[in-house]
Amino acid sequence: MTLLVLVLSGITDVADGFIARKFNMVSDFGKAFDPVADKLTQIGVMFCLVKRFSFMKIPLVILVVKELFAGITGLITIRKTGKVMGAVWHGKLTTVLLYSMMALHIVWFNIPERISDISIFLCTIMMLTSAVLYGIRNIEMIRSN
Repeated sequence: MTLLVLVLSGITDVADGFIARKFNMVSDFGKAFDPVADKLTQIGVMFCLVKRFSFMKIPLVILVVKELFAGITGLITIRKTGKVMGAVWHGKLTTVLLYSMMALHIVWFNIPERISDISIFLCTIMMLTSAVLYGIRNIEMIRSN
């Protein structure tokens, strides 16, 4: 059941983005707040997985800190420039890795610790990379105005 909720969340997110672009219904509000729903889903699922996989705490904390930082700098960017910055390739890759890692841990109940740790580690590295790249982008936007 948990996997079904996770898959439905991912499908509706992709469909929402596709429909918005196809019918030219992309809005600054959507660009700013659509990721909030995604992150709440991700945080909720990871919070549940921490009980069985304590190493999952690391990407959970990174995700929360990254999103708080991105949210604050994103709001400052909007305020200073009037522009809402959309997601870029590294953010999308991070999301794919994050959902894949969570699904792997949900489906494979007795996942070997080594495979669990490797998947969490790879996801964490991409999350950190994306956090740095988004941070640089947002800070450059803030400084340039």
